[in-house]
Amino acid sequence: MHVGYSAFFQNLSGEHTDAEVYRHELALADLAEPFGFDSVWAPEHHFTNYIMMPDTTQFLTWIAARTERVQVGSMINVLPWHDPVRLCEEWSMLDELSDGRAILGLGRGLGRVEFDGFRTEMSESRGRFTDYTEAIVNALETGFIEHDGDFLTQPRAAIRPFPSRSFKGRTYASAVSPESIDLMAQLGIGLLIIAQKPWAVTTAEIDAYREHYLELNGEPPPAPIIAVFVAVNEDPARAQAMFDKYMMSYSHSAVDHYQFYDEGIADTPGYEYYAGISSNIAKHGREKFARFLAELQVWGTPDEVADKLKDYQRMVGAGGIIGVFSYGGMPHDEAERNMRLFAEKVMPHLHDHEVESGVGQAGPATAVAPTLSGTTVSW
Repeated sequence: MHVGYSAFFQNLSGEHTDAEVYRHELALADLAEPFGFDSVWAPEHHFTNYIMMPDTTQFLTWIAARTERVQVGSMINVLPWHDPVRLCEEWSMLDELSDGRAILGLGRGLGRVEFDGFRTEMSESRGRFTDYTEAIVNALETGFIEHDGDFLTQPRAAIRPFPSRSFKGRTYASAVSPESIDLMAQLGIGLLIIAQKPWAVTTAEIDAYREHYLELNGEPPPAPIIAVFVAVNEDPARAQAMFDKYMMSYSHSAVDHYQFYDEGIADTPGYEYYAGISSNIAKHGREKFARFLAELQVWGTPDEVADKLKDYQRMVGAGGIIGVFSYGGMPHDEAERNMRLFAEKVMPHLHDHEVESGVGQAGPATAVAPTLSGTTVSW
């Protein structure tokens, strides 16, 4: 099974400057390839200390230049905050710089503070995501971007460097609502699962997605990828303490950042699904919902963590997992121990765990880039 590592760039403790957090996270990212991880990922977030990663592609380019083997993936690029042309250019360029190691992750976003900061209407996110995704997926296959939709009117323009490899099978999207999952099947995109609901519900939705994807595309979808927070320690009591302190701290930060408690979020077109979450919080309180989110993650001894991750893989037929090891105000040295122990004692079991299909690799060569007809270039 494919095993990835995600940098996270949280600054929750208030004990470090942003620059210090960056030095720490970059040092951990530098360990990913020598530790044996198969890929390095990063999410996109802006304006707060929740996650300080405003330019995922720039970070992944830095990783690609310092490594030889690991794939580099976005978890995710939030499309309503991007110009589709620029995003296509950036990813075609990253794919060339990394020699085909890029994995594109797409999503539509949920943080109101980020939509406000970008002067973008949150109510338009689903429409923009649909238009932008269609345009981007087609552009990275054909080398030209053009679209005439409700939220994007794009005249035909060439993507240079011209995409030299297909992104089919290595484009994923983070989808939470059933409507978004259905859309991914329509667009022919794989799923990146970031746990926010009971696993039984997720499993049922993945099964429906697979059936719909096969019906629409005539072939099975890429195996999904699961992203999870990990706390591992040889001492079960210490692993539980890491859960209680750092995983719960992260979960509370997610509740606050996304304002899951705001019952008005369900009045925003495209976010009706979150009515159930906000009403649940109103009824049972933030602490209970934060604990629910935390308990979807993985903690324990190395054997316990390996067994739980293999169980998650089997439930959804995942091709791989992405682990987050530094979060919730965890001290830098403890985060490194967490990641190192996982690499030494858990990852070998996961690598030996057989799956039907893995995480997307570079596809076949695309069409040859056009030349300027009748033009002779001399040097």
